[in-house]
Amino acid sequence: MELPVGLQFDEASPEWFSKADNAWQLTAATLVGMQSVPGLIILYGSIVKKKWAVNSAFMALYAFAAVLVCWVGWVYQMSFGTELFSFLGRPNVALDEKYLFTRAFGGKMPNATMIYFQFVFAAITLILIAGALLGRMNFHAWMLFVPLWVTFSYPITAYSIWNPNGWLASKGLIDYSGGYVIHLSSGVAGFTAAYWVGPRATVDKERFPPNNMLMLAGAGLLWMGWSGFNGGDPYNVSMDASLAVLNTHVCTATSLLTWLVLDIIFFGKPSVIGATQGMITGLVCITPAAGVVQGWAAIIMGMMSGSIPWYTMMILNKQIRLLKHVDDTMAVFHTHAVAGSLGGILTGFFSSPKLCRLFYLVDNWQHYIGLAYGIHDRRIMAGLKQMGIQLLGIVFVVVVNVVITSLICLLLRPIVPLRMTEDDLKIGDDAVHGEEAYALWGDGEKFNGSKHNSVYGMEDYAVPSKA
Repeated sequence: MELPVGLQFDEASPEWFSKADNAWQLTAATLVGMQSVPGLIILYGSIVKKKWAVNSAFMALYAFAAVLVCWVGWVYQMSFGTELFSFLGRPNVALDEKYLFTRAFGGKMPNATMIYFQFVFAAITLILIAGALLGRMNFHAWMLFVPLWVTFSYPITAYSIWNPNGWLASKGLIDYSGGYVIHLSSGVAGFTAAYWVGPRATVDKERFPPNNMLMLAGAGLLWMGWSGFNGGDPYNVSMDASLAVLNTHVCTATSLLTWLVLDIIFFGKPSVIGATQGMITGLVCITPAAGVVQGWAAIIMGMMSGSIPWYTMMILNKQIRLLKHVDDTMAVFHTHAVAGSLGGILTGFFSSPKLCRLFYLVDNWQHYIGLAYGIHDRRIMAGLKQMGIQLLGIVFVVVVNVVITSLICLLLRPIVPLRMTEDDLKIGDDAVHGEEAYALWGDGEKFNGSKHNSVYGMEDYAVPSKA
């Protein structure tokens, strides 16, 4: 039977290549990319004081660009290439046509698609780290921190957990879409970097009104983009991808509502910022489990992700000395490290063997079993083993990120100050970039304190006089 013209094999579409899977993978990758650019750019620029809007947004934009150059230059191969160690691949470029058109390690797609898909995950990890450092990190230090961290920290966790040859992947750790590799890593690394960089100026830590409308726009892009974040990780257009997308939104909605109710009970008012935090913790918590748990488990995970991080942020953050000491601007420790760890543990409890079989598509799928199913199927030891592996993964990711992030900060400190000067902290964007976020005075009115007053710098050119 002859295939339709659009499905026939040719030089551009070999037999192993699926046009449908490839199209969805490129779409999912772009959705994840839009979570960063413009999603987190808008979110960061709107949630800080106006004087830090440009700097905060620019930290995200710079990281997105810098990570891509490093990614195709050497980091992708370190994360998903030929084994160097059981936790790291050999550094190599990923730009040659022959390599880009070779079938990827997973799915029916070329390496070019997989490189793009995995890049947007690496990029958002650095941008999430930036969230802990907004409002005081020296931009020149950030320019050096990004390539160093994505080179020496990210590949270790990515290779160990996501590469089929990685040591934690071989043990059977379940991280569906980055609860460990992205969220736990960014939460711990961001908190560690914030410790070394130091706090914001006291006046910048005082309560101030954010731009709530823009913040909600950024949050909405983040939420909707998660359809690609979790829906793209089966590497194919499958029922499991559909389940992952639905579970993502169910858990997120439940988490948002749980956080909202707690705010009303304890503070008397429904908070927009609180609802946004609850949304984020729900998205993070379901990420390691999205396509391997049932819908009812996603609701329970949402209730827990809307309450446990709420407790650590609102209660424990004011009681534990270390949490009080470290100025974590966007609370990424709570929204990503705590919620990511919680999601990893709950994955070890709720993961369904049948759904793991649909996701992993391997012969030895039976060893992926949550403790709840281990108790039900009288395989308690297998369930306890899965929980142990999930906990081992948390310890590994925490240690790697604390050690490597600290070493990078200590290496950079003698070269360039990690924190801005006190004078720059007082002024903000105009001192750092010579630009401001937006004008509140007359349109077209020149601001003499800025070096850049228009896109093209036309003020530097004389206007020819009329004859």
